[in-house]
Amino acid sequence: MPPQPGHAHNGRVDELPLLSARARVLADLRARAMDNAIAVSALEDALAQRRWWAEQWPEGEVYVAGLVAQDVQDALFETSGHWPECLGCTDEGPGHPLYIHPDLGGPDPIWVCEEAGAAVCELGALSDGMWQSDWPLG
Repeated sequence: MPPQPGHAHNGRVDELPLLSARARVLADLRARAMDNAIAVSALEDALAQRRWWAEQWPEGEVYVAGLVAQDVQDALFETSGHWPECLGCTDEGPGHPLYIHPDLGGPDPIWVCEEAGAAVCELGALSDGMWQSDWPLG
């Protein structure tokens, strides 16, 4: 049986989900002017770790992009603070981050403002302005 698109073959992980995750997270870093050496290094570290993870659980490839975003978010919190910052709640108290939903990161990860209970945009579609969506969280 030939390998299915998006799945590992010959004991190797399909690179397409990893490359897609890299492109989407890098686009969001760039949208918020965070595509600096520290952030890109955190992204590359997250991709290396998730490559191993995907080798162990090939069916989990659909979760890779969201998990990479969460890994980068955690790494940047240590050095740079909240990323990505919510830009939609500017008048509602201290700044706070957006989070990836669903918690496991996929299969269709979105950035969510948990304070407002609203979906903001798909992973890879952040902008440098206000929310792109008024999707209800649910």
